[in-house]
Amino acid sequence: MVRLPRIRGELMYIPSLLVKKREGQALTDEEIHFLIDGFCNGDVEDYQMSAFAMAVCLSGMNRRETTALTQAMLDSGDRLPRNRGDSERQRVDKHSTGGLGDKTSMVLAPTLAACGFDVPRISGRGLGISGGTLDKLESIPGFTIDLSPTQSAEVLADAGVFIKSASDRIAPADRKLYALRDVTGTVESIPLITASILCKKLAEDLDALVMDVKVGAGGFMKELDSAHQLADTLVGVGKDAGLPTSVLLTDMDQPLGQEVGNACEVNEAVEVLQGRTGIVRDLAIELGATLLLKMSVVDEVEQAKKKLEQMIDNGFAFERFERMLRAQQGKWDGPLPLAEAHVVTAESAGWIARYDCRALGRAVVSMGGGRRKKGDQIDHAVGLKVHQRIGDTVEKGDPLLTLYCARHRVSEYVGGLQAAVDVVETPVAARPLVLHRQIADV
Repeated sequence: MVRLPRIRGELMYIPSLLVKKREGQALTDEEIHFLIDGFCNGDVEDYQMSAFAMAVCLSGMNRRETTALTQAMLDSGDRLPRNRGDSERQRVDKHSTGGLGDKTSMVLAPTLAACGFDVPRISGRGLGISGGTLDKLESIPGFTIDLSPTQSAEVLADAGVFIKSASDRIAPADRKLYALRDVTGTVESIPLITASILCKKLAEDLDALVMDVKVGAGGFMKELDSAHQLADTLVGVGKDAGLPTSVLLTDMDQPLGQEVGNACEVNEAVEVLQGRTGIVRDLAIELGATLLLKMSVVDEVEQAKKKLEQMIDNGFAFERFERMLRAQQGKWDGPLPLAEAHVVTAESAGWIARYDCRALGRAVVSMGGGRRKKGDQIDHAVGLKVHQRIGDTVEKGDPLLTLYCARHRVSEYVGGLQAAVDVVETPVAARPLVLHRQIADV
C-alpha cells in the first residue's frame, strides 16, 4: 500500500515529487525535508531516492533547494558538542574535494591550531585514486580515528585539533545517499556534492570553512567552468546555512607535492611541518591565509602568510601535530618505513609536459595503496615519488618516479608509469598553484 504522508494537512505522494523534480520544477523546503526524513526512517525506498538523485543530476536545484537539502541532511544526525563556556577559541576547518597526493590537511590543521583556533576535523577514507586522510594517518602505529564525543572534546582541549572518522550519527542521510550515488551514476551533481560536503562541516559547528576545489586530471572537477560553478554554490549555500565558506580553485593536473601513497605522504607532511619548503607548504599557507583573513586575525594576505610560516618554522605546528598524535594513541618515532625503492628514469631529455594522474593513481591502488572494493586491506608502505613538476627540465637517465613496492612486482608497473609522464622537446610553462580565490561574504 502506498503511503500518503501529510504536510500541513495535505497528502504527499512520493512519485509526484520525483516527477516534479524530473520536470525541472523546484521542490519546497518541506518536500525536501520529507524526502530526506523518509529516506532515513524507511518511508522512502532506496530506488525512490536513487530516482530523486538522478532527477537532481539531470534537472539541477536552485540555491534555496540546495540549502534546504543541506539542512535536511544535517538534521538527520548529531552535531559535535560545543560548550562555549569551556573555550573561547573559534572553530575553523578546511575541506578538499580530493586529489592525487593531497596531504595538505595534515599540515594545515595543526598549523591553524598553533594559531589559536580549534580544528575539529572529520575526515574520510580514500575514494578512487584520491587517498583518504584517515588511511594515511593510520600508517602511524597506534593512531586511532574512532573517538567518542567525550574523547573528541578532550583531544580538542589538549591539542586544539583532532582528525577522526565520522560517527554513524553524523549526517547519516549523507552516508546512505552517497552509497546510492556511487552506484547510480549521480556523483557528479553540484547540488548533491555541495549538500554532501556542507552537511558534515555544519555538523562540526564551525565559525568558518575554507574549501580547496581541485581542478584537473587528478581531481574530481576536470574543467575550470564546472569548478567555478561548484565554488559559487558552496559559497552561496554556506552563507545561507550560516557557515562562512571561502573557496580556492587549485591545480590538480599533476600530483600535489612529491609523494603519493599513505605512509610516504605522512612522511612528506611531517617534513613540511618540520620546515621543508615546496608546493605542499605553499598550498597549506594559501588556504590558511584565507581563513586568517576571514576571521580578521590579520588585515592583509601577506601578514597572514607570515604568521602561518612562523608557526611552522618555529616548530609550533609540529608540536601540535605531535600532541594530537599522542592524544589519539599514536606517536611519531621518525619517518615511517616504506617498501623497497625502484627508480623509473627518463628515456630522453626535454620538458615535463603532462602527467597521466589516473595511471599514477591506479598504479598505487593496484599495489595495495588503495581500495578497489569495500573491505580491502591497505598496504601503507607502497606508493611512488614524483621527482619533477610540469615545466621542469630533465636529462636522459634522470629520475622521473621512484616506485615503492616489492621487487617481484616492479615489472608490472615500470612500462605504464614511464608512459604516464610526457617529456617533450619544447619548453612548457609551469602551472599556477591557485587558479581562483573566492572569499566568503557573510
